Amino acid sequence: MDRIHFTTADGLTLEGELHRPGGPPRARAVICHPHPQHGGSKDHPVLWAIRIELTRRGFLALTFNFRGVMGSTGQYGGGDAEILDAQAAIDRMEDEAEGPLFLCGWSFGASVALRTALDDDRVQALALVGFPLGETSVRLPPVPEPARLAAYRRPVLFVAGDADEFCPAPKLRGLAGRFPNATVEVVPGTGHFFPKRERDAAVLIGAFAEQKLFEEG
Repeated sequence: MDRIHFTTADGLTLEGELHRPGGPPRARAVICHPHPQHGGSKDHPVLWAIRIELTRRGFLALTFNFRGVMGSTGQYGGGDAEILDAQAAIDRMEDEAEGPLFLCGWSFGASVALRTALDDDRVQALALVGFPLGETSVRLPPVPEPARLAAYRRPVLFVAGDADEFCPAPKLRGLAGRFPNATVEVVPGTGHFFPKRERDAAVLIGAFAEQKLFEEG
């Protein structure tokens, strides 16, 4: 693991970690964390499980802290400025390795990842975990309009626990239906934080990334 720093388009310095596979990277992955104002950072068992699974499958994985979190400079940007953070992470991966790029986000990070991917053709597959759709006191930017989602033809995976109060499965399936190439996986017996089921979610994500970027590519 390499500790790194990189710079956003608006001049902030973000901290991150590069996790390398056992051999030459087959692909690259950027992973976005949950809400900065509710304890979210790159350091969480769900995100650890995802990056471990991706590196096991040959991905060079970058986890990082959004602006204002731990050693990253700046302050919380309401979910909009954080798009610049995700773009900067993708830019950094351009300097690190070649190969297809996979973007993954959990909760708040899923909201940022979706809105980043819609405008960045470098993202070739997308995984959105616990996408915030349920009742919550946390204010986030709205889901992009249906026409934009319908125009997004790259593969998208949605993952949620069947007891996730922030991402109810019926609402999630409704959102996924707006995309032309979306898959929904609901993990039974778990909630938003996937307690003791982190690896189950990670395996779904890793298998999806490998299939869409290599087996179908």
